[in-house]
Amino acid sequence: MPAGVQGESVARNYAEALLVLARKADDAAGWGTMLRQVATAIRTDLTLARFLESPRISGDAKSAVLTKALGDRVPRLFLRFLQQLVKNRRQMLVPVIADEYDTLLDASEGIVHAKVTVARETAEAETNMIGQRLSAVVGKKVVPHVTVDPSILGGVVVRIGDTVMDGSVRRKLALLRRRMGTVRA
Repeated sequence: MPAGVQGESVARNYAEALLVLARKADDAAGWGTMLRQVATAIRTDLTLARFLESPRISGDAKSAVLTKALGDRVPRLFLRFLQQLVKNRRQMLVPVIADEYDTLLDASEGIVHAKVTVARETAEAETNMIGQRLSAVVGKKVVPHVTVDPSILGGVVVRIGDTVMDGSVRRKLALLRRRMGTVRA
């Protein structure tokens, strides 16, 4: 569900507020898990998404369903947070809020996520080694998220936030090609 820049900013504000509540309850990780579960339900259950999205269904009816579904399974304050989202007509931002919450929680614990692109499938041991080496370079715990793109030919491309480290064979060949094009015999 695309949120746009404004939606992401709003989602970050809600995520920050929820993190404060979760820390007061001394269960930031647990609340993150609950939020991800609600977000996954919204992303995967079309009936639930349509119900929450429908302008024909009142906010009170949506809150009542949330209470019935989650009331005895989640802390009261967490449920009130979800109900406030419904009241403010922001319930469809839950998946984006969950992503922002995870990002904030990880940042507070010194964890960063890296998008790692490789040319071929890697074994778990290789993925762990990539994470360890990146952690040494960055100075924080790095969690690698590996994708395969055979077009890079070999090597690795790493993206951490706005920083890209391109050690792909494709890039090295392009640099070599440019250098050879400027050399005249």
